[in-house]
Amino acid sequence: MAEYVLTKDNFEAEVLQADKPFLIDFWATWCGPCRMLAPIVEEIAEEYEGTLKVGKINVDAEPELAEAFRVSSIPMLVLVKDGKIANTMVGYRPKAEIVAMLPEKM
Repeated sequence: MAEYVLTKDNFEAEVLQADKPFLIDFWATWCGPCRMLAPIVEEIAEEYEGTLKVGKINVDAEPELAEAFRVSSIPMLVLVKDGKIANTMVGYRPKAEIVAMLPEKM
């Protein structure tokens, strides 16, 4: 499985203790731009499997995580590296822009 479904129950183990950078996609089922971005995030997850972990957080199902990351607009991508936020991006973006936010040594 290339993408993880993240919840408050597995967040610390999957993201904060990850041995690789982790790209998180904050989304919701009712969000059109989120649905447009989903296949791009899935492609990135497959292409970078082994060097990058990718997960999704449904903001409606996990409001505590959305609040912890101060998500005010979706889709929102957050890159977590070594347990800390390394980069963020809000709104629909083309694949090239998302890849550009990833660590260079991948």
